[in-house]
Amino acid sequence: MNTESFGVSSLLSLPEDVFAVVSRFLSPSDICNLILCSKSLCALVDSEKTWLVQCEEVKVLPLLEIVQWRLGITSYKALCRFLVEVVKPLVGIWVQQNPELGNVVYVMPGFLSVVGCRIIPQKVGPSWIQEGQVIWSPVFEIICGFDGSTGFFLHGRDKEGSFLYPGFVMGIEKTCNVLLLEVEPRQEKSSCNEIEIEASSRPHGEHEGGVVPFWKLAFSDRKNLLRIVTRHVGLHVVEPLSGKLFPAKNDDEAMSLERRTMLLKMHKFGGNWKHMNLEVDEQLCYNPMQVDIDEMWEKLGDDIDIMDDIECEFSSEIRHSNRQSFLSSGETFGLSLNASYTEVSSYKGWPDMHVNHYSLYKLPIKNPVDNEEYAGLWGGTFGLPLGNCAEDESRKALFLLMLTYEESQEDNERHLIGTKILEGNDYVEYPNGSTMFDVNIDRPSFEPFPFDKDGRDFEHSFKGKGIGGDGYGFRYPGSKPGSLFVISNDLLAFVWRKTKDVITLQRLNLEEILKKGLGSCVPPLPSPKNFTYMKVFYINVFVKSSTYATSSD
Repeated sequence: MNTESFGVSSLLSLPEDVFAVVSRFLSPSDICNLILCSKSLCALVDSEKTWLVQCEEVKVLPLLEIVQWRLGITSYKALCRFLVEVVKPLVGIWVQQNPELGNVVYVMPGFLSVVGCRIIPQKVGPSWIQEGQVIWSPVFEIICGFDGSTGFFLHGRDKEGSFLYPGFVMGIEKTCNVLLLEVEPRQEKSSCNEIEIEASSRPHGEHEGGVVPFWKLAFSDRKNLLRIVTRHVGLHVVEPLSGKLFPAKNDDEAMSLERRTMLLKMHKFGGNWKHMNLEVDEQLCYNPMQVDIDEMWEKLGDDIDIMDDIECEFSSEIRHSNRQSFLSSGETFGLSLNASYTEVSSYKGWPDMHVNHYSLYKLPIKNPVDNEEYAGLWGGTFGLPLGNCAEDESRKALFLLMLTYEESQEDNERHLIGTKILEGNDYVEYPNGSTMFDVNIDRPSFEPFPFDKDGRDFEHSFKGKGIGGDGYGFRYPGSKPGSLFVISNDLLAFVWRKTKDVITLQRLNLEEILKKGLGSCVPPLPSPKNFTYMKVFYINVFVKSSTYATSSD
């Protein structure tokens, strides 16, 4: 008997439900390979049940949400493509060095989309841990078309209100760690499909004929190109577009579908979207407005600030030559988003970043496992919500810390590092990436907890040191001895030995908080600085917003 035929016959003899169970041990690419192996296998393998299982195995959405998302897409196969190629690589925490206060973007699933939410520096009350409130602002969305294709929107605002700026997803690597906002030159083609193929087939940074890529332009040129394009493609936000970017529990599914349909129409038809019908069987295709870059550049002449150019080594001739090379490479210009992998060095979990690129860097989040049960994202405030500890209300800023494990080169023992990624004071005290505490989890601390424990029995305590003011200034703060007390797996307190200052931390699940409707949304920053604003600010740029001020009181 032919072995190959026997194998195919064995698979064909399986009931569809049984094969769906078997497919849990296969990857999406394995399923596609089976489909190509035999026409007789296609009906069995390429089924809705099989691809529903594959959607579950991606492990970025619970089953209930997978079923809800299927209402707005042609098949589970198309949905799986979006989950694998877009959602899974992007979800997580993205950061930028500058400014020191407020560039933390949390990317999470929306509704047939992924949504980037900036976590706003904010003040919280003594019971914030129980309240779970988080103030945030929209940064970007990537929406899923009916066939699993993608469209990008940058959020922003101007004097008229909130705006959306359509663009293109130029590529998402599965192991991406850098997210770039750029301007993409494009050649007009005869059909929507050809435009999409022409744009997506070229790897990031590769341009034909020696054309200078966007990231090699001078900083002020990049800034002004982004300003020109966003001004011409921006679309004013109306209801229900200004509503929730992701459905909270018990939200009306019809409203989520309506909002997503409106976004698809905006991306495909631009400013004429209200008067157009969206055909289910057509791909997304936004045709950027023809922009006379030279004319727009002349109008911007007075706005160009030479002090913005961090790359001051560029001569005016090189800058002009690079700019002309870039501008001559396309007939139209649109916004683009690229998610790529780049070798990035880091110090105690904080990446070394380009400070002059419109880029966000991904922070790896490790889930708690045996012997690393405290790893992950934590939120905290100075003070002790438990018991009757006297509180200094001026220090009720929200801190976000990433807790990671490292083996120390000094003592060859394991250390738990608490790295600050967000500070809620109106003026930043220490830069993002600072080590708030470093404790040796192989060395227990026998110091008593200096406050009322409110009847709780603490599980563990460890010796360590916390950030202090005796170092080399803002960038290189010193440290003071202290101890980390484990109240539970979801509640920690670090106490400085001498001052008895205490920061209390609780494990955070931002996605759960926002989907429960516990977040408070405030308007975004003007574009394109809403993606990542490129000047060093040591103050909270959101504090001027009346909406934010009300939320934080």
